[in-house]
Amino acid sequence: MSTVVLSGAADPLGLRVAAALERDPSIEHLITLHDHDLLSPDLKARFEGADAVIHLGGGLDDTRAVLDAAGATQALHVVLLSSATVYGAWANNAVPLTEEAALRPNPELDFAVRAAERERLASDWKAAHPGATVALLRPAVPIAEDASGWLARGLRETSAIRAAGPDDPPGQYVHLDDVAAAIVLAVHEKLDGPYNVSPDGWIPGDQLRALAGGPRVRVPERVARRFAWLRWRIDPKSAPPGLVPYTMHPWVIANDRIKQAGWAPTFSNEEAYVAGHRPTPWATVSPQRRQEIALAGLGVSIVGLITLIVVLIRRASARRA
Repeated sequence: MSTVVLSGAADPLGLRVAAALERDPSIEHLITLHDHDLLSPDLKARFEGADAVIHLGGGLDDTRAVLDAAGATQALHVVLLSSATVYGAWANNAVPLTEEAALRPNPELDFAVRAAERERLASDWKAAHPGATVALLRPAVPIAEDASGWLARGLRETSAIRAAGPDDPPGQYVHLDDVAAAIVLAVHEKLDGPYNVSPDGWIPGDQLRALAGGPRVRVPERVARRFAWLRWRIDPKSAPPGLVPYTMHPWVIANDRIKQAGWAPTFSNEEAYVAGHRPTPWATVSPQRRQEIALAGLGVSIVGLITLIVVLIRRASARRA
């Protein structure tokens, strides 16, 4: 392996992958690309001589551009970063999910739908290029000290007002250092096909709730979905409402396949979670006081939900007038 193209080199994961490849004596030339580079008319020229391509971006147009450039320059090994969200969060999911499970992303979560579509684009590209290999890496929730990530933040935010159910689903968190190591392994070993990336096991729902801290309110599912949607309408920077099912149903993954390829996690789920989340004052509150605050929070949440509905109705009426 002498020349590698890395697309998405500017974010915390890309910086980790770039640093690892730069230290690798088998890599003679590393070409790093940022998002704006993928719009350049001379993109294919940047790929000349590449032996492998790593694509960490999430856009469909970006993925098409990277795959077209890789095919045009005969770089026939591609490593594509996907996500475990492509399996979807469903009540009948296996625990854990292996790579043989069908991709069933929840349609209301655009991120998961796009990840599954990017995998389809990569699979179609592979079929059109005989001899090509494509590694599809599906990490659990990625997290690190310097990068909590929108998915980790969104799950925590959405879980604060959670749809009522018998049990909290288990969770999985993978440190970005370990994701970067999986990407480098996929380059060196020319891994082909889908690979889940997660620590061994998962965090049981009750333990995850204790780690997360903060008051959590349980409401009927329709109320949780409505509240998430209204919150997102008021504040587009908040967690997308499509995350609600991912706080209700299991979607943890098995890591046997990538471990057999030579990868091993250096952080457990709990260690990764703690690394990416600052402790909250809630952790020092007694269980009785937590219950009191949660019940008070339920009343506030219902009042807030009603207020949001009234505001949106008034806005809609004003626009029609």
